[in-house]
Amino acid sequence: MATEVTTKRKQLAEQLLQAETTLVGTLPLTAADPDLTVEEAYAIQLDNINRKVAQGKTIVGKKIGLTSKAMQDLLGVNEPDYGHLLDGMVVENGNVVPKQKVLQPKVEGEIAFVLKKELKGPNVTTLDVLQATDYILPAIEVVDSRVRDWKIQLPDTIADNASSAFYVLGGKPTRIEDVNLELLGMVLTKNGQLVNTGVGAAALGNPAQCVAWLANRLADFDISLQAGEVILSGALSAAVDANEGDTFTVKFAHLGEVSVHF
Repeated sequence: MATEVTTKRKQLAEQLLQAETTLVGTLPLTAADPDLTVEEAYAIQLDNINRKVAQGKTIVGKKIGLTSKAMQDLLGVNEPDYGHLLDGMVVENGNVVPKQKVLQPKVEGEIAFVLKKELKGPNVTTLDVLQATDYILPAIEVVDSRVRDWKIQLPDTIADNASSAFYVLGGKPTRIEDVNLELLGMVLTKNGQLVNTGVGAAALGNPAQCVAWLANRLADFDISLQAGEVILSGALSAAVDANEGDTFTVKFAHLGEVSVHF
């Protein structure tokens, strides 16, 4: 039985890698395996991350998804999910997302935490996160799905590295004690037009609580958050479709702004 599970996992992991390489969206993994569990999906995610690390990529952080109640309700879940950030996923502030690397991208505005101390669950608190954070930055996450038409259930997005693609850091490093995370306001514009607003409390009530959740969830896999890692703490408003030629800017009170082009 264990061999069968491993074989199935490898096949589904390969299915996602093939879609990423060819830029041809795949059918949902849950269509091939309706019984795919969340734990199996995380194992698939880790299989592909380990393969990329073996090819020379470096893990530089983590991302948290499904932090809003609306998104959790949409997928019928009651907790967030997470993915890994690799060094090849960084786009410099104001630069262009390579169109040959995305299928159906969307843009989200988030607060990025940069850690100065290790965080390891299972009993990490919001206070622990605040004390372990070196600084925060405004961030754009470019999410993408290797599953055709975003027809995803929770195991699909988890296996697909939480539907991550690229991220952009901007603004200025700001000490966490200099802002009120819950009340921190965000404005997202597309081609100069306002499309979304958000506030820190939209992410589990406090973005630092999202990071605490992540540290505690990772403890299930004996993984810790490392000093120097970037943690994308979750979208503060709905994701916005991105097309070639679009420019997005996210502005945060006190933190400055970050932008990206397609």
